[in-house]
Order: sequence, then C-alpha cells, then structure tokens
Amino acid sequence: MAKARVERAPKFDFKEFDYKKSAQYLSEYDVTDKKGRYLHWDLLKWRVPTKEAKAIWETVKFKRFLQMKFVELCDENDQVFSYCIPHSMEAKLHKVIKIAGGSVASVAGNMASDNIQSKYLVSSLIMEEAITSAQLEGASTTREVAKKMLEEERDPMDEDERMILNNYFLLKYAEKVSHEDLTVDMILEFHRIATTGTTENNVIPGEFRDKNDIYVEDDRGEIAHQPPKYELIPERLFALCIFANTDHSGVDGNKFIAPVIKAIILHFMLGYEHPFRDGNGRTARALFYWFMLRNEYDLFKYVSISKLLKEDPKGYGLSYLYTEKDQNDLTYFIDFQLDIILSSFDDLQRYLKSKTDEFNQVLEILESSRFSNILNFVQKDLVKKATKEPGRIFTVKEISNSYVISENTARSYLNQLVKHKLLLDTKDGRTRLYLSPSDLRSRLSEGKV
Repeated sequence: MAKARVERAPKFDFKEFDYKKSAQYLSEYDVTDKKGRYLHWDLLKWRVPTKEAKAIWETVKFKRFLQMKFVELCDENDQVFSYCIPHSMEAKLHKVIKIAGGSVASVAGNMASDNIQSKYLVSSLIMEEAITSAQLEGASTTREVAKKMLEEERDPMDEDERMILNNYFLLKYAEKVSHEDLTVDMILEFHRIATTGTTENNVIPGEFRDKNDIYVEDDRGEIAHQPPKYELIPERLFALCIFANTDHSGVDGNKFIAPVIKAIILHFMLGYEHPFRDGNGRTARALFYWFMLRNEYDLFKYVSISKLLKEDPKGYGLSYLYTEKDQNDLTYFIDFQLDIILSSFDDLQRYLKSKTDEFNQVLEILESSRFSNILNFVQKDLVKKATKEPGRIFTVKEISNSYVISENTARSYLNQLVKHKLLLDTKDGRTRLYLSPSDLRSRLSEGKV
C-alpha cells in the first residue's frame, strides 16, 4: 500500500444532525461534487470556504448516509462497513457490467474467432497479469524474461521470478475453484500458492501471522493502518467467507449487491484484515478474480487490474485509507476500483488491437505467398513472432504452453515450419530447438505465388 498522509474525517452521527444549521447547504452540496467526484474530507475541506467546511461536510455526510447500503462485515470495534452508489458511480458500474457481461470476441473482433486463438489469448493474458501482480509487489524481473520463463516452464532463478510463477499458478487455481464456495482453507491455499519459495517479511506460506507487528505507515512514519489482532483472524475470515457465499442476488427478498461491487469488497476486506505477513495483496486480487469468475464474468480472465494498480500505487493506497478514515465508507475504494476495471478494459482493447495489427502485417506477406492456405493460426502467429525477433529460439514445451495444445501437436506444427524452411532446427543435448532465420522476410517473399 502506498504511503500517504490522510486526516481522519470528522465523525458523523445521524441522530445529532442539525437540520436548521445545514439548511442553507442542502440544495447546494450533494453526495459528490459538481464533477461527480466522491471526495474525502481530506480533499473537500480545501475546496469549500474554510469557516464553513465542517458544516458543509456534515451536509454531504447526511446525504451520503441516506443512500448508504450496509454490509454484514464489521471492523475490530464492531463498526459496520457500508457504501453508497452515487449517480457518477452508477454510470461506471453500468458500463463495467455491460462490457464484462460480454465475451472477449466482442472486444477482440476477429482476433479470437477460433478456439485455439481464444485459448492462446487467455494463456497470454494470464501470464501478463501474473507478471504485473508480482511487479506491483516489488518484483524486478523484466516482462520478456518472465514470460519466457512461464512459456518454457523453466525453474525460477530468484525470488522475483518465483513470485511471478506463483502468481501464474494462483490465477489458474482461482479459475479452477471458481465454482466452489469460499472457505478459510481455500484462502490459505491461495496464500500458499502465492508465497511458496519467498521469504519477504519472514512469511510462512499458507499460515496466518502470529504477531501484531504488521502495520502500514504513512509518509511521516506513523501507523496509517493497524490490522485487527492476529487472534481474531480465523473468525474474521470465517465471517468473510459467509459474506462471500451468501446469496446477494436480490431474488426472493434477498439483499442485492452487484457481483462487481461484492468482488471489490472482498478485495478490500482481505487487504484490510492483512492476515498474512506478506502476500496479502496478491491473495486479495486472486479473491477478486475468483468471485468474478464464480459469477460467470469470464471476460475478467483477460484483464489485468494489477497493471493499472502498479501505475497508480498512491491512488490504491489512498482508497484504502479514505475508507478507514471515514467511518468504514467503502465507496472510496469501490469507486477507485471501478476506474481501474474500466481502464483495464481499455488496455485490453489496445492490447488486442496491437496483436491484431502485428498479426495482419505478417498476413499481408503470407497472403501473397504459397504459404497462405498451408499454415494454421498457430503457425502464422509463430511466423509473426519469428519475423519480429530474428534468431529467436522456440521449443515444443513453450509452444504447447502458449497455445494450450499438446506437445505432439506443437512439435508437428514446428516441424512443418522447418519443412517449409520458415524455421531452422538444431539440438541442445536431447532437446530440439527451432530458430528464426535472419532472412525470414525474404524467404516469405521468395514463396510468392
């Protein structure tokens, strides 16, 4: 969590609200400002007349209280968490649900029209999220090296690479158990996978912290967040599991919580509880993905929230602190995360466009050659990569993992490219390697019909 200085908001008590004193502000000030921003006291106090700031804040809090939805979760002092959905946030939520309810094909266009293409896309983007999630936690391995490690299934060389590999396994596990109810032992398994082979903060994979020496500091070295006592962790996570598994569909008189909102709350609460010495952020993000996939929002297989969180660590940290320093109002965190999700959808579209553009550049060359109707999607994509990186080495295992095909199929595809002289083959011991020739573009041109 980012270090930040945040003043605790003046406490609001609905029973003590002074209607007469606030009457002059009721028509001018609302839940959000005129730009639709849900401002914390830390910001609002500088944007209104200083002498009237607290009275205006009281008015804003009163209007927020009228819209508040309370969840079945409390802090250590039994103060409940709540949130509201102002118009600006409702618009964001509508957009998220509209996009997330679709398929990747609707976002990707022709890029994922084929089953192998879709599987390749899922595999590639899960790798991207695994890498950025680890980088958000401080891993310094480059994306190229990390992706190569995941594709080739080689052993990690240091803790940074281990963290990336763990995150990849974690996301795969979250997808695997997405149809199961959440349990405390499942959360422990999330954490075990996330932290195996790492030593940061003396973490023990799959075990709760057993001391109260974990806290978050602000930029003055003061404690900004002190998680609940370690003795309470099992029962508090049990309560979190009950919340996760409770039907909030709004059907048959049940309370309604939009699945996206509920997933964000789960993300927040795992971070708030901070049940582990390290790996809380990775476990929290896995929990978010688990719940979205549980509710059949499959598009979330393709988006990376960690990439955007990595780009705005201050905003991420402030959204936590604003919630805690304003009577457990989750709206700040939810609003921030909705922005992150929408930005991640935009990133996905840009990613798909760049991949499509790269692919089409090679297709233009291939279409005028004798290889146009001979090569399949995987082979064409390999030619694309090979033209981009002369001298690149491919292995059967890498291709099998990248495109989610069997090793025999991968070997067959590579050998056909060798047969067409679009790749070269050699051996390293018993392992067969496939190399991109430096003159590949001219070889394609020579194959023109």
